[in-house]
Order: sequence, then C-alpha cells, then structure tokens
Amino acid sequence: MESAKRISESNAMVDSAAYRSGMRLLAAGVSIIASRHEAEKAGLTATAVCSITADPPKLLVCVNKSVAASSIIEKSGKLSVNVLSGNQEATAKRFAGMIDGVRGESRFEDGAWDVLETGAPVLNDALVSFDCRVVGILEESTHKVFFAEVVAVKEKADAEALVYLNGKFQTLKTHFE
Repeated sequence: MESAKRISESNAMVDSAAYRSGMRLLAAGVSIIASRHEAEKAGLTATAVCSITADPPKLLVCVNKSVAASSIIEKSGKLSVNVLSGNQEATAKRFAGMIDGVRGESRFEDGAWDVLETGAPVLNDALVSFDCRVVGILEESTHKVFFAEVVAVKEKADAEALVYLNGKFQTLKTHFE
C-alpha cells in the first residue's frame, strides 16, 4: 500500500493522449446502456461496465456526464446493460453516434426492444441483458459512475461476443472447443 500512497500524492500524470492510446489496447465487451424516464428514452454504447459483486449482484457503469443518457439514468434510477453479440456492430455504431442522422430516441429504431422488471429498455437479441436499479452515483471528472443492482437477467443462446480493441469492433467466440 505504501507504493499506492506515494503515487496518489504525486502530481505527475501521463497526458490524456498517451492514456487513450494505452486504453485502446484494453479489449472490452461492447454494451448498450439504456434508460427511460417517463416518456423519454436514451442510450449509448459503452465499454466501461464491470461486475462489482455477485451477492448481491451489482454492476458498475461509467457514463460521460455530457450525454443525455446520464441525466435520464439519474432521474429514473434505472438502466439496462445490453451486452452485444458479434452480429450487432451496426447497433453499437448507432448508439455510439457513428451513423449520420441517427440521434436521440431514433437509435432505438434498430432492433426489438422490450422491458423486464424496471421498465428500462432491454434489447431482445443482446447476448445478455442486465436490468438494473441504480443504488449509488459517484461523479469523477467528466463521468458519472452508476452503481447498479441487477434485478433481472435475460440471456441469449450460444453466440459470439462483440468486443472493442484498438479502435475496432471485433468478435470473440463465447464457447471454445
């Protein structure tokens, strides 16, 4: 722990460009984070999702404070994490703002959407969907970290997973022989 203490007391930090370059080499699953507050829906593509605990089941979801979904999630207190399968790259691009003319709620026009327990939008053909209730929020710099208690899970049968590595979407088999 002494090493960690020295680092936290140091003012030296790597510049943002070097950090982003290094993070591009951290392969991550691709998810659509979606929420609904009253009649308003919002969603985004994210790779910053992490399991916190299995008992009780909780996830950590990082969302940029400047995107509409951040305030919708905070107001509603609910979100879904929809882990994309290998054939859903187009959906990832829609929710990442990578398709011209597709913004806001028009992102939800792709795919079949449903609800589970909380009422947050859940993508029917996602590899797995976690329906969650927000139980805590932490602000850090440009992002909000949502601590989310999983109240329902919907899994898809055998499929490939969509991952993001070095600025590209790629697929990964979920079952190896």
